[in-house]
Amino acid sequence: MFFLTFLSYYLLSNVFNFNDMLSGHSIMKSISLDLNVSSKDYLSKQTVLDEISCKGILEQGGMVFCKTKPNTKVKIGRSISDFYYETSSSDGNIIIGFDRDERDNFVEVNGHRLDFIIPKRDYSISKIDGLPPSQVSSFNEEQLKKIKISSRKKTQGFTSRQTKMGFKNGFINPIKNMNKTSPFGSQRILNGITKKPHYGVDIAAEIGTKIYAPADGVISLSDDDLYFEGSMVLIDHGQGLISMYLHTEKNLVFEGEHVKQGQLIATVGSKGRSTGPHLCWRLKWRNRNLDPEILTRWPKDDKK
Repeated sequence: MFFLTFLSYYLLSNVFNFNDMLSGHSIMKSISLDLNVSSKDYLSKQTVLDEISCKGILEQGGMVFCKTKPNTKVKIGRSISDFYYETSSSDGNIIIGFDRDERDNFVEVNGHRLDFIIPKRDYSISKIDGLPPSQVSSFNEEQLKKIKISSRKKTQGFTSRQTKMGFKNGFINPIKNMNKTSPFGSQRILNGITKKPHYGVDIAAEIGTKIYAPADGVISLSDDDLYFEGSMVLIDHGQGLISMYLHTEKNLVFEGEHVKQGQLIATVGSKGRSTGPHLCWRLKWRNRNLDPEILTRWPKDDKK
């Protein structure tokens, strides 16, 4: 049951507010859930909690892992008019990811709705001047042709939909000695031009540094001829959760290969549109950009 799941989790985390819990608001370091339940009718709404239980990290760029009945139609959305349906796995599992600027989300099962209230997150802004115009301005015809070809390859990799969950107990870091140079969600101003947010975590490392799979999964793309990324590996962790490893020097896995957490998958490089040797580590759920580093703080299960 959802109530018991979160009660035990908060007790273990030593962060627990009993009054908030009775009013339907459970608050901890990385989760804030609004069940839309007041203290006087909490028990009468107990059936809402029986339908689905969730745990995870309720932040912009974060994710929750929910459990419901197997093969159940689940409604996921941002508002009454902005929603879609997913089906839980044969084990009753389903993932809900939150984009960089996500605010309110909800999940609904059999007419019973659970709301997620997501706090605003601050992002850093960095400026880089002196870049070659080719890395900032518009593209020529030859570049556009390669971008189009690369896009088709990536689209195919992102449409992979493994049903088996390779992710339940969080990520490990893909590089053993993390030297983060740019966090998820940061905004870049290149030669004075404001660009789209950076959806990855940049990790500085020497060329040839080993990159490891952060969780179990299946390789949905391993390609060394992409325009922006140069060389990249995609891992499908199940339920539409796909991690990305950009600018690699050498890919050591092949498409369709099953990998385990901690398995060597590639080495650090500086291919594509890169300003120096580093790993750009990204994560997507469906069409939403998540923060892969957040998932290294994932609440652990007693058993996998």
